[in-house]
Amino acid sequence: MRKIMAVLFVLVAILTISAYAATKTYQFTGVVKTAEGDTFTVQKSPTETWEFTKDASTKGTFKVGDKVTVKYKMIATDVEASAATAAKPKK
Repeated sequence: MRKIMAVLFVLVAILTISAYAATKTYQFTGVVKTAEGDTFTVQKSPTETWEFTKDASTKGTFKVGDKVTVKYKMIATDVEASAATAAKPKK
């Protein structure tokens, strides 16, 4: 019985870890241009500036002018779908 419980525990642990690892992590490096409240912007080049929002789980501190590397995940919070339109037949 103990062996079965041990195997089940290990299996659950592996599945939990793999679920967290399944979300791909990205990164963006640049200079902090603005930092107000929970929102900050990072400029990578004169034509590329991104805005980020941080929460209580965000690690690290920075100030305007610092060069930073922001690690983030793209996770959908809401998806609205509409029916696909049928393709027009070719003549």
